[in-house]
Amino acid sequence: MLLNQWSAGLLLATFAAAQDTSVFTQASNDSLLWGPYKPNLYFGVRPRLPKSLATGLLWSRVEDFSSVQHNVRHTCEQHEGMAGYGWDAYNPRTGGVQTVRDRGNGIDIETSFVKFDDGKGGWGARIKGAPREDAEPLSGSQGGPQTLKTAVWFTISMEGLGLVEPEGTEEAEELGYEGDVVFSGQSTDLGEFKLTVTEPTTNSHPLSNHPSYPSKPLDHTFVQSMQVPDDALWQGKAIIFSSMKTTIDGYVEEYTQDDMPPPWQTYTIPNRPGAGNMHVVQKVFEGAFEFDVTYQPSTAETLMTSSDLTKAITSVVGAFDKKYRSVLAPKSPYTSSDYLRFSKSLFSNLIGGIGYFYGDQLIDRSYDPAYEEENEGFYHDTAEARGLNRQALEGPYELFTSIPSRPFFPRGFLWDEGFHLLPIIDWDPELVMQVVSSWFGTMDEDGWIAREQILGAEARSKVPVDFQVQYPHYANPPTLFMVLEALLDKFATSSDASGSTQQVLADGDKILKAWLKEMYPLLQRHFQWYRRTQWGDLKSYDRPAFSSKEAYRWRGRSVQHVLTSGLDDYPRPQPPHPGELHTDLMSWMGLMAHSLQRVAAYISETEDAAKYAKIHEAISKNVDDLHWSENEKTYCDATIDEYEENVLVCHKGYISIFPFMTGLVGPESKHLRDVLDLIADREELWSEHGIRSLSRKDEHYGTEENYWRSPVWMNMNYLIVSQLYITATHAGPHQGQASRMYTQLRKNLIETVYNSWRDTGFAWEQYNPETGAGQRTQHFTGWTSLVVKIMAMPEKAEVETESADAEKVQSKERDEL
Repeated sequence: MLLNQWSAGLLLATFAAAQDTSVFTQASNDSLLWGPYKPNLYFGVRPRLPKSLATGLLWSRVEDFSSVQHNVRHTCEQHEGMAGYGWDAYNPRTGGVQTVRDRGNGIDIETSFVKFDDGKGGWGARIKGAPREDAEPLSGSQGGPQTLKTAVWFTISMEGLGLVEPEGTEEAEELGYEGDVVFSGQSTDLGEFKLTVTEPTTNSHPLSNHPSYPSKPLDHTFVQSMQVPDDALWQGKAIIFSSMKTTIDGYVEEYTQDDMPPPWQTYTIPNRPGAGNMHVVQKVFEGAFEFDVTYQPSTAETLMTSSDLTKAITSVVGAFDKKYRSVLAPKSPYTSSDYLRFSKSLFSNLIGGIGYFYGDQLIDRSYDPAYEEENEGFYHDTAEARGLNRQALEGPYELFTSIPSRPFFPRGFLWDEGFHLLPIIDWDPELVMQVVSSWFGTMDEDGWIAREQILGAEARSKVPVDFQVQYPHYANPPTLFMVLEALLDKFATSSDASGSTQQVLADGDKILKAWLKEMYPLLQRHFQWYRRTQWGDLKSYDRPAFSSKEAYRWRGRSVQHVLTSGLDDYPRPQPPHPGELHTDLMSWMGLMAHSLQRVAAYISETEDAAKYAKIHEAISKNVDDLHWSENEKTYCDATIDEYEENVLVCHKGYISIFPFMTGLVGPESKHLRDVLDLIADREELWSEHGIRSLSRKDEHYGTEENYWRSPVWMNMNYLIVSQLYITATHAGPHQGQASRMYTQLRKNLIETVYNSWRDTGFAWEQYNPETGAGQRTQHFTGWTSLVVKIMAMPEKAEVETESADAEKVQSKERDEL
């Protein structure tokens, strides 16, 4: 217990150091205070503060008694009858508009969220409902879409020591609120504030001849206030069902089951406004509807009106459209309005999926450092034998991060996050820096960052128990270092041999340099943790290599999986062996070293820049010495056979081209031609929908889980198409081939994701290499949104004529041979 308390204190201290936002202006930080930072909900607003005010939206069609329990929407769920949902336009600093196409409930819900430009932290939300033309009458209901009846609930909760209460409770106790509902509140971080839920006169509400109606008219707004344990405040749906049960039981007792009020009257909460830390606001509508929610600190000079909110929404959306066209607009031939809408949607959902998470997480620190998975049967050992399975809750931690998928993965993933941030850099590099700082704020004294951040009971509710525990010797691909390189690319040219850089954007350069100086010790510590914990064994076996130090192996593998690699079920050497060496991890280590070299040079740490340059050189040479197969003409994992000899195990696929994807195989590499040929081979990796994860010729292609054994993944394809572009635009013998491959692959990827989005309304986790159909997780607007950057890349890579001619000559010579 003392260890856990010490660790938690240490981690919070580390967080404070990493979260020092002195390099950012106060106005910049304030503009990111509020947001829809509960991305697991269809709509939920909270500040980027622990234990604070939080809101959430729920709704359901209420025309029969049998469907309501299945049709109340709250948390984003897969296959819930949606025709698509997500942000159509969104900027985290100003706001945007989201549309939820709820086919199951026969209604489209539009939620607008904007921040008022008053410098005080005010914001407004507009919730609009429009019956769908394809809305079908439910069993027992009458009329068409215009008479569709919808119940809407809006939850307001306050964690911790703050308070929030409705005003005018005495007048509203009997029949409910006839007009707007105003809440007064205060907390240490927010100060005093007002939150208003409006009731426009344009809405229609259902009527009833039932004798219960006069005592509860549905043209009023109902509020139920209650005291709920902090760790249960997130369970809005369960709380509302419990509240409605009280109403239903009362009606049954008074009228019997044979004479119940109509469903839209029955499914209402008790009207009990008053004290509490959670308040549920309910409205019941007929047909289309609209209402606003505004939040303003007491320091605001004027109260915002619905007219002000309308102007703000128009302004925010217009500004988003203008900026998007200048920053991320798709390039030829994808310049039509349909592709632009598609691109804006995916990017808005990526950046609109940024959330703020706060809470404890399960960590098992009982792992014995002496156990290094060194015995040959390590994968058979029980968790107890390995010193595991003694997890404990640690924290609290906090994390500001984007997420892979709102319905299925609404939490932070280390190896996803680097990919998520690449498109966002083009939009708001300062926001990216704050997200990266938040991730490094979760790092412990040893330099470990949990690969999956499952913070608090709400986040754990979405994760099977077997996958909740994090282990401090398990790594994950360090994709945040890709982000560092991209930031440097944006604000300075690449370092030359002497380590000097050229400033190209003064303000950005100043902020980036100050931020990197703060981050640099944490970056170094993280890199050294990888070198210390994920080392590969060269000394015990006869493995000649340029460097005796640079070899790496993922810890935490089983027979079928290497979950820590991110490539889960990709075929690896069998059986698992402590002498394995993994190509992909070696490649990631090269990327980290190169990134640190550039960072060190950029902040004038000259000696460190030279040190990391040597490490990068050693990795670049060792990846050839240890992983290149002359027989297979590809890169392969290594292992030790039954004769205690080093052998290469080749499963052609993403592993084989990892050195290329991470920049270790450049335009002048002697292996580049073979790598390009493997990628371009239709019988191996090339498909009309992107590059396959595993070769069609491999015995494991499409087998068992088939997770990374054939499907097309956008994150890997983004790395491939980016390296093809680099190869095509730099002098070298294979420039022409890379250029042709780049143009065709870019086209295949864009059209695959677009066509599936057009047909289904969603981006997907992966794509079928034969049909292009989206697969697995629905609404996967994490790294699949990299297609936005691919669309913003040039249609063709410019090729120098001299290099192209040279390649033709070499190609002719090879054909003759």
